[in-house]
Amino acid sequence: MVLSRGWSAFLVGVGVWTWVIWPRFAVAIWQDPRSWASATVGEGAPTSFLWVHALLIAASLAIGTTAGVLGVRGWLAARRSRTS
Repeated sequence: MVLSRGWSAFLVGVGVWTWVIWPRFAVAIWQDPRSWASATVGEGAPTSFLWVHALLIAASLAIGTTAGVLGVRGWLAARRSRTS
């Protein structure tokens, strides 16, 4: 199966968007007092609030990266099929 250039560009966009948005969200979660048992950033044990959001962020980055890689591969395959 070869993706169209439009769908490939969309997938690359999803990958880029993911890497623009989620790292900033990770910083916000890290700095949230609810992430720490002592309610002071970086002190005390991490709470389930931090762990759940860390898992969400990691999964989203993995999915976004996969979408971006598939988009790049689709773009290259579409370009190769045009020249053949």
